[in-house]
Amino acid sequence: MKISLITVGRTDVAWVREGMQVYVSRLGHYCSFALEEIPELKNVSALSHDQIKQKEGELILKKIRNSDCLILLDERGKLQTSLEWASWIQGRLSAGRDLVFVIGGAYGFSKDVYDRAEGMVSLSKMTFSHQMVRAIFLEQLYRAFTILRGEPYHHE
Repeated sequence: MKISLITVGRTDVAWVREGMQVYVSRLGHYCSFALEEIPELKNVSALSHDQIKQKEGELILKKIRNSDCLILLDERGKLQTSLEWASWIQGRLSAGRDLVFVIGGAYGFSKDVYDRAEGMVSLSKMTFSHQMVRAIFLEQLYRAFTILRGEPYHHE
């Protein structure tokens, strides 16, 4: 079983990229993990937000296999504590399917991506930059694995 994170746009903030690398490295001790960045669209000034979402959605869906469990990081997704998140991850892992999480572009996801998704997760009621969400998500995924293994990283 593999866990993947797909992001729209490159991580161009150095300290975010460094933080991501820390948690991607740590995740390797717990699962098979892959990070994939879909490049931002070029020459989009003449496109509407919906057209941008549609084009990004097509690129996202090309990366998803029929057997994958697609979960979107979305402000309207389910809010969970870290313990609830760890339990949720454990339930998904026990299903034996590859998990693919996606952080969309600035305008969100296309209808086709929402239709394909099997769930949505929110990291907070607050809004974070798409860059920061990457590092926060990876830290929370790492935290979930340490909780599941009873390791001392998380304190309750």
